[in-house]
Amino acid sequence: MILNLKHHITRLILISLVLLVFLLIAFSLGLSIGPTQSGMRSAFSALFSIGDSDSVLHSIIWRIRLPRVLLATIVGATLSLGGLVFQALLRNPLAEPFILGISGGSAIGAIIGILLGLSRFPGICLTSFLGSLGTLALILIMSTGKSILRKDALLLSGVMVNAFCSAIIMFLVSITQDARLHNIIFWLMGDLSAPDLPEAATLGAILIPCFILVFVFSHAMNILMMGKDMALTMGINIKAVTLILLIVTSFMVSATVSFSGLIGFVGLVIPHLLRLVLGPDHRFLVPACLFGGAAYLVLCDLLARTLPQQGEMPAGVITALIGAPLFIILLKKSRK
Repeated sequence: MILNLKHHITRLILISLVLLVFLLIAFSLGLSIGPTQSGMRSAFSALFSIGDSDSVLHSIIWRIRLPRVLLATIVGATLSLGGLVFQALLRNPLAEPFILGISGGSAIGAIIGILLGLSRFPGICLTSFLGSLGTLALILIMSTGKSILRKDALLLSGVMVNAFCSAIIMFLVSITQDARLHNIIFWLMGDLSAPDLPEAATLGAILIPCFILVFVFSHAMNILMMGKDMALTMGINIKAVTLILLIVTSFMVSATVSFSGLIGFVGLVIPHLLRLVLGPDHRFLVPACLFGGAAYLVLCDLLARTLPQQGEMPAGVITALIGAPLFIILLKKSRK
Protein backbone atom coordinates (compact mmCIF):
# COMPACT_ATOMS: atom_id res chain seq x y z
CA MET A 1 0.00 0.00 0.00
CA ILE A 2 2.79 2.41 0.96
CA LEU A 3 4.79 1.45 -2.13
CA ASN A 4 1.76 2.06 -4.35
CA LEU A 5 1.22 5.46 -2.75
CA LYS A 6 4.88 6.40 -3.26
CA HIS A 7 4.70 5.24 -6.88
CA HIS A 8 1.53 7.28 -7.41
CA ILE A 9 3.06 10.43 -5.92
CA THR A 10 6.30 9.97 -7.84
CA ARG A 11 4.47 9.56 -11.14
CA LEU A 12 2.22 12.53 -10.39
CA ILE A 13 5.23 14.75 -9.68
CA LEU A 14 7.09 13.51 -12.75
CA ILE A 15 4.15 14.09 -15.10
CA SER A 16 3.52 17.54 -13.63
CA LEU A 17 7.18 18.55 -13.89
CA VAL A 18 7.53 17.39 -17.51
CA LEU A 19 4.40 19.26 -18.62
CA LEU A 20 5.34 22.28 -16.50
CA VAL A 21 8.66 22.48 -18.35
CA PHE A 22 6.74 22.27 -21.63
CA LEU A 23 4.48 25.10 -20.44
CA LEU A 24 7.45 27.24 -19.41
CA ILE A 25 9.01 26.77 -22.85
CA ALA A 26 5.73 27.76 -24.55
CA PHE A 27 5.38 30.72 -22.16
CA SER A 28 8.92 31.88 -22.97
CA LEU A 29 8.27 31.63 -26.71
CA GLY A 30 5.05 33.59 -26.32
CA LEU A 31 6.91 36.39 -24.54
CA SER A 32 9.86 36.57 -26.91
CA ILE A 33 8.24 36.15 -30.35
CA GLY A 34 6.14 38.85 -31.96
CA PRO A 35 6.10 41.61 -34.61
CA THR A 36 8.80 43.42 -32.66
CA GLN A 37 11.80 41.14 -33.06
CA SER A 38 13.40 40.33 -29.70
CA GLY A 39 15.34 37.38 -28.48
CA MET A 40 14.44 35.41 -25.40
CA ARG A 41 17.24 37.03 -23.42
CA SER A 42 16.08 40.53 -24.35
CA ALA A 43 12.47 39.67 -23.50
CA PHE A 44 13.34 38.39 -20.05
CA SER A 45 15.68 41.31 -19.44
CA ALA A 46 12.75 43.63 -20.18
CA LEU A 47 10.40 41.48 -18.10
CA PHE A 48 12.58 41.69 -15.00
CA SER A 49 13.62 45.30 -15.67
CA ILE A 50 17.26 44.45 -16.24
CA GLY A 51 18.90 47.46 -17.84
CA ASP A 52 16.64 50.15 -19.30
CA SER A 53 13.22 49.61 -17.69
CA ASP A 54 11.69 52.41 -19.78
CA SER A 55 12.45 50.81 -23.11
CA VAL A 56 9.83 50.17 -25.77
CA LEU A 57 10.36 46.42 -25.37
CA HIS A 58 9.63 46.71 -21.64
CA SER A 59 6.26 48.30 -22.44
CA ILE A 60 5.49 45.69 -25.10
CA ILE A 61 6.26 42.82 -22.72
CA TRP A 62 4.32 44.14 -19.73
CA ARG A 63 1.35 45.72 -21.50
CA ILE A 64 0.79 43.41 -24.46
CA ARG A 65 2.61 40.08 -24.46
CA LEU A 66 2.60 39.12 -20.76
CA PRO A 67 -1.16 39.71 -20.23
CA ARG A 68 -1.94 37.87 -23.47
CA VAL A 69 0.28 34.87 -22.74
CA LEU A 70 -1.00 34.72 -19.15
CA LEU A 71 -4.60 34.78 -20.38
CA ALA A 72 -3.86 32.06 -22.95
CA THR A 73 -2.35 29.96 -20.14
CA ILE A 74 -5.42 30.35 -17.93
CA VAL A 75 -7.96 29.82 -20.72
CA GLY A 76 -6.15 26.78 -22.14
CA ALA A 77 -5.91 25.16 -18.72
CA THR A 78 -9.58 25.86 -17.97
CA LEU A 79 -11.00 24.63 -21.27
CA SER A 80 -8.84 21.51 -21.22
CA LEU A 81 -9.88 20.68 -17.67
CA GLY A 82 -13.51 21.45 -18.50
CA GLY A 83 -13.40 19.01 -21.39
CA LEU A 84 -11.90 16.33 -19.15
CA VAL A 85 -14.67 16.77 -16.57
CA PHE A 86 -17.46 16.58 -19.13
CA GLN A 87 -15.91 13.53 -20.77
CA ALA A 88 -15.74 11.82 -17.38
CA LEU A 89 -19.31 12.68 -16.40
CA LEU A 90 -20.74 11.65 -19.77
CA ARG A 91 -18.27 8.80 -20.34
CA ASN A 92 -17.88 10.09 -23.88
CA PRO A 93 -14.57 11.30 -25.40
CA LEU A 94 -16.45 13.67 -27.71
CA ALA A 95 -17.87 15.81 -24.89
CA GLU A 96 -16.50 19.28 -24.19
CA PRO A 97 -17.95 22.68 -23.11
CA PHE A 98 -17.99 24.05 -26.67
CA ILE A 99 -19.94 21.10 -28.12
CA LEU A 100 -22.36 20.83 -25.18
CA GLY A 101 -23.46 24.45 -25.48
CA ILE A 102 -22.03 25.68 -22.18
CA SER A 103 -19.66 27.99 -24.03
CA GLY A 104 -22.52 29.17 -26.25
CA GLY A 105 -24.65 30.06 -23.25
CA SER A 106 -21.71 31.91 -21.72
CA ALA A 107 -21.25 33.79 -24.99
CA ILE A 108 -24.89 34.88 -25.04
CA GLY A 109 -24.58 36.25 -21.53
CA ALA A 110 -21.30 37.98 -22.36
CA ILE A 111 -22.70 39.57 -25.53
CA ILE A 112 -25.70 40.86 -23.59
CA GLY A 113 -23.27 42.33 -21.07
CA ILE A 114 -21.30 43.99 -23.88
CA LEU A 115 -24.47 45.45 -25.42
CA LEU A 116 -25.52 46.76 -22.00
CA GLY A 117 -22.16 48.49 -21.63
CA LEU A 118 -21.12 46.57 -18.53
CA SER A 119 -17.51 46.35 -17.40
CA ARG A 120 -15.63 43.15 -18.19
CA PHE A 121 -15.25 42.35 -14.49
CA PRO A 122 -17.55 41.78 -12.72
CA GLY A 123 -20.38 42.78 -15.09
CA ILE A 124 -19.72 40.66 -18.18
CA CYS A 125 -18.35 37.81 -16.03
CA LEU A 126 -21.64 37.71 -14.11
CA THR A 127 -23.86 37.77 -17.20
CA SER A 128 -21.66 35.13 -18.82
CA PHE A 129 -21.96 32.86 -15.77
CA LEU A 130 -25.73 33.33 -15.68
CA GLY A 131 -25.87 32.41 -19.37
CA SER A 132 -23.88 29.22 -18.79
CA LEU A 133 -26.06 28.24 -15.83
CA GLY A 134 -29.16 28.86 -17.91
CA THR A 135 -27.96 26.59 -20.72
CA LEU A 136 -26.81 23.96 -18.21
CA ALA A 137 -30.24 23.97 -16.57
CA LEU A 138 -31.91 23.71 -19.98
CA ILE A 139 -29.69 20.76 -20.95
CA LEU A 140 -30.44 18.96 -17.68
CA ILE A 141 -34.19 19.54 -18.03
CA MET A 142 -34.18 18.25 -21.60
CA SER A 143 -32.07 15.18 -20.86
CA THR A 144 -33.17 13.98 -17.44
CA GLY A 145 -35.99 11.78 -16.41
CA LYS A 146 -34.74 9.96 -13.37
CA SER A 147 -30.99 10.45 -13.53
CA ILE A 148 -28.60 13.14 -14.69
CA LEU A 149 -26.21 10.45 -15.84
CA ARG A 150 -28.13 9.54 -18.96
CA LYS A 151 -25.07 10.39 -21.01
CA ASP A 152 -26.51 9.96 -24.50
CA ALA A 153 -29.51 12.18 -23.78
CA LEU A 154 -27.28 14.76 -22.11
CA LEU A 155 -24.89 14.88 -25.06
CA LEU A 156 -27.66 15.13 -27.66
CA SER A 157 -29.44 17.80 -25.63
CA GLY A 158 -26.19 19.74 -25.41
CA VAL A 159 -25.72 19.62 -29.17
CA MET A 160 -29.25 20.94 -29.72
CA VAL A 161 -28.82 23.68 -27.13
CA ASN A 162 -25.53 24.64 -28.77
CA ALA A 163 -27.31 25.06 -32.10
CA PHE A 164 -30.02 27.15 -30.41
CA CYS A 165 -27.37 29.32 -28.71
CA SER A 166 -25.66 29.87 -32.06
CA ALA A 167 -28.96 31.11 -33.50
CA ILE A 168 -29.42 33.56 -30.62
CA ILE A 169 -25.84 34.79 -31.03
CA MET A 170 -26.43 35.44 -34.72
CA PHE A 171 -29.65 37.29 -33.86
CA LEU A 172 -27.84 39.51 -31.36
CA VAL A 173 -25.09 40.19 -33.89
CA SER A 174 -27.65 41.06 -36.60
CA ILE A 175 -29.37 43.71 -34.46
CA THR A 176 -26.09 45.36 -33.45
CA GLN A 177 -25.40 48.27 -35.77
CA ASP A 178 -22.70 50.32 -34.05
CA ALA A 179 -18.96 49.94 -33.50
CA ARG A 180 -19.50 47.13 -31.00
CA LEU A 181 -20.33 44.78 -33.88
CA HIS A 182 -16.71 44.35 -34.96
CA ASN A 183 -15.59 43.73 -31.39
CA ILE A 184 -18.30 41.13 -30.86
CA ILE A 185 -17.52 39.26 -34.09
CA PHE A 186 -13.77 39.19 -33.39
CA TRP A 187 -14.43 38.15 -29.79
CA LEU A 188 -16.70 35.31 -30.93
CA MET A 189 -13.80 33.82 -32.90
CA GLY A 190 -11.63 33.71 -29.78
CA ASP A 191 -9.75 36.89 -28.92
CA LEU A 192 -6.96 36.84 -26.32
CA SER A 193 -5.76 40.41 -26.82
CA ALA A 194 -8.26 42.34 -24.70
CA PRO A 195 -7.36 42.14 -20.98
CA ASP A 196 -4.65 43.94 -19.06
CA LEU A 197 -2.38 42.25 -16.53
CA PRO A 198 -4.52 42.87 -13.38
CA GLU A 199 -7.61 41.42 -15.11
CA ALA A 200 -5.75 38.30 -16.22
CA ALA A 201 -4.24 37.86 -12.74
CA THR A 202 -7.67 38.29 -11.14
CA LEU A 203 -9.13 35.63 -13.44
CA GLY A 204 -6.33 33.23 -12.48
CA ALA A 205 -6.86 33.87 -8.76
CA ILE A 206 -10.58 33.16 -9.11
CA LEU A 207 -10.05 29.90 -11.01
CA ILE A 208 -7.28 28.32 -8.91
CA PRO A 209 -9.71 27.17 -6.15
CA CYS A 210 -11.86 25.59 -8.88
CA PHE A 211 -8.84 23.69 -10.20
CA ILE A 212 -8.10 22.40 -6.71
CA LEU A 213 -11.71 21.32 -6.20
CA VAL A 214 -11.73 19.37 -9.47
CA PHE A 215 -8.50 17.62 -8.43
CA VAL A 216 -10.12 16.68 -5.10
CA PHE A 217 -12.89 14.95 -7.09
CA SER A 218 -10.47 13.24 -9.50
CA HIS A 219 -10.79 9.86 -7.76
CA ALA A 220 -14.57 10.18 -7.80
CA MET A 221 -14.39 10.77 -11.56
CA ASN A 222 -12.41 7.54 -11.89
CA ILE A 223 -15.21 5.68 -10.17
CA LEU A 224 -17.91 7.38 -12.22
CA MET A 225 -16.16 6.19 -15.37
CA MET A 226 -16.76 2.60 -14.19
CA GLY A 227 -20.52 3.06 -14.30
CA LYS A 228 -23.42 3.93 -12.05
CA ASP A 229 -23.56 0.58 -10.26
CA MET A 230 -19.89 0.64 -9.35
CA ALA A 231 -20.17 4.23 -8.12
CA LEU A 232 -23.09 3.33 -5.85
CA THR A 233 -21.20 0.30 -4.54
CA MET A 234 -18.19 2.49 -3.71
CA GLY A 235 -20.41 4.91 -1.79
CA ILE A 236 -20.26 7.80 -4.27
CA ASN A 237 -23.15 10.25 -4.13
CA ILE A 238 -23.61 10.38 -7.89
CA LYS A 239 -26.03 13.30 -8.07
CA ALA A 240 -24.05 15.48 -5.64
CA VAL A 241 -20.68 14.84 -7.31
CA THR A 242 -22.11 15.35 -10.79
CA LEU A 243 -23.92 18.57 -9.94
CA ILE A 244 -20.90 20.02 -8.12
CA LEU A 245 -18.60 19.24 -11.03
CA LEU A 246 -21.09 20.55 -13.60
CA ILE A 247 -21.61 23.85 -11.76
CA VAL A 248 -17.91 24.37 -11.02
CA THR A 249 -16.95 23.58 -14.61
CA SER A 250 -19.67 25.85 -15.97
CA PHE A 251 -18.38 28.66 -13.77
CA MET A 252 -14.80 28.12 -14.97
CA VAL A 253 -15.82 28.06 -18.62
CA SER A 254 -18.08 31.10 -18.34
CA ALA A 255 -15.35 33.11 -16.60
CA THR A 256 -12.86 32.37 -19.36
CA VAL A 257 -15.41 32.91 -22.14
CA SER A 258 -16.18 36.38 -20.79
CA PHE A 259 -12.50 37.26 -21.26
CA SER A 260 -11.50 35.30 -24.36
CA GLY A 261 -14.64 34.62 -26.39
CA LEU A 262 -15.44 31.27 -27.97
CA ILE A 263 -12.36 29.07 -28.34
CA GLY A 264 -13.42 25.59 -29.33
CA PHE A 265 -11.88 22.13 -29.39
CA VAL A 266 -9.23 22.72 -26.69
CA GLY A 267 -11.31 20.62 -24.32
CA LEU A 268 -11.53 17.92 -26.98
CA VAL A 269 -7.93 17.73 -28.20
CA ILE A 270 -5.87 17.87 -25.00
CA PRO A 271 -7.78 15.44 -22.70
CA HIS A 272 -8.01 12.86 -25.48
CA LEU A 273 -4.32 13.05 -26.37
CA LEU A 274 -3.21 12.96 -22.74
CA ARG A 275 -5.52 10.02 -22.04
CA LEU A 276 -3.85 8.11 -24.86
CA VAL A 277 -0.41 8.81 -23.36
CA LEU A 278 -1.05 8.66 -19.61
CA GLY A 279 -4.03 6.32 -19.30
CA PRO A 280 -7.50 6.91 -17.83
CA ASP A 281 -6.56 7.84 -14.23
CA HIS A 282 -7.94 11.32 -13.57
CA ARG A 283 -5.57 11.84 -10.64
CA PHE A 284 -2.87 12.22 -13.28
CA LEU A 285 -5.04 13.67 -16.04
CA VAL A 286 -6.27 16.68 -14.03
CA PRO A 287 -2.84 18.29 -13.51
CA ALA A 288 -1.72 17.09 -16.95
CA CYS A 289 -4.68 18.83 -18.60
CA LEU A 290 -3.97 22.02 -16.68
CA PHE A 291 -0.36 22.26 -17.85
CA GLY A 292 -0.87 20.64 -21.26
CA GLY A 293 -3.93 22.70 -22.15
CA ALA A 294 -2.20 25.89 -21.06
CA ALA A 295 0.88 25.18 -23.20
CA TYR A 296 -1.27 24.15 -26.17
CA LEU A 297 -3.28 27.37 -26.27
CA VAL A 298 -0.19 29.53 -25.74
CA LEU A 299 1.37 27.92 -28.80
CA CYS A 300 -1.88 28.22 -30.81
CA ASP A 301 -2.09 31.90 -29.92
CA LEU A 302 1.56 32.31 -30.91
CA LEU A 303 0.73 30.86 -34.33
CA ALA A 304 -2.29 33.16 -34.59
CA ARG A 305 -0.04 36.16 -33.96
CA THR A 306 2.83 35.17 -36.24
CA LEU A 307 1.33 33.31 -39.23
CA PRO A 308 -0.39 36.31 -40.90
CA GLN A 309 2.06 38.65 -42.62
CA GLN A 310 0.01 41.61 -41.42
CA GLY A 311 -2.10 41.81 -38.29
CA GLU A 312 -3.22 38.64 -36.57
CA MET A 313 -5.99 36.05 -36.62
CA PRO A 314 -8.13 34.94 -33.66
CA ALA A 315 -6.71 32.07 -31.64
CA GLY A 316 -9.99 30.20 -32.05
CA VAL A 317 -9.26 29.82 -35.76
CA ILE A 318 -6.06 27.86 -35.04
CA THR A 319 -7.67 25.64 -32.40
CA ALA A 320 -10.56 24.88 -34.77
CA LEU A 321 -8.20 24.03 -37.64
CA ILE A 322 -6.48 21.48 -35.39
CA GLY A 323 -9.47 20.29 -33.38
CA ALA A 324 -12.08 19.84 -36.10
CA PRO A 325 -10.20 17.10 -38.01
CA LEU A 326 -9.52 15.31 -34.73
CA PHE A 327 -13.21 15.54 -33.84
CA ILE A 328 -14.10 13.84 -37.15
CA ILE A 329 -11.57 11.06 -36.45
CA LEU A 330 -13.00 10.50 -32.96
CA LEU A 331 -16.54 10.51 -34.30
CA LYS A 332 -15.70 7.80 -36.83
CA LYS A 333 -14.00 5.70 -34.18
CA SER A 334 -16.96 6.04 -31.83
CA ARG A 335 -19.31 4.62 -34.50
CA LYS A 336 -17.24 1.46 -34.93
